Amino acid sequence: MISLSDSQKIGMGLTGFGVFFLFFGMILFFDKALLAIGNILFVVGLAFVIGLERTFRFFFQKHKMKATSFFLGGVFVVLIGWPIVGVVLEFYGFFLLFRGFFPVVVGFIRRIPVLGYLLNLPFISGPS
Repeated sequence: MISLSDSQKIGMGLTGFGVFFLFFGMILFFDKALLAIGNILFVVGLAFVIGLERTFRFFFQKHKMKATSFFLGGVFVVLIGWPIVGVVLEFYGFFLLFRGFFPVVVGFIRRIPVLGYLLNLPFISGPS
């Protein structure tokens, strides 16, 4: 079992609420208020989970500046009132920022009984 500090527990909750508000805002036809709340909660929750200094170092590495500018630019665009354009920018930036983690996540999901079976089907797993 992984032990978390109190600030990391708070961060997990904030991040979870942020993802919920982002998802709910998209379901409700890109409601800009819900998307803005979700963005703020997600970024603040991430800072609580991994720490303020590590969050700053993660986002502002030299090779991730393009991705960071798309992600934070998308957050800004949502906050000024263009939710669809902002969400598209955020998703592109999110993909660029976290693309190194996707193989790890897929490897973890492959070990889950039902989901692993689905990911190992021939037309999903790709050519071997």
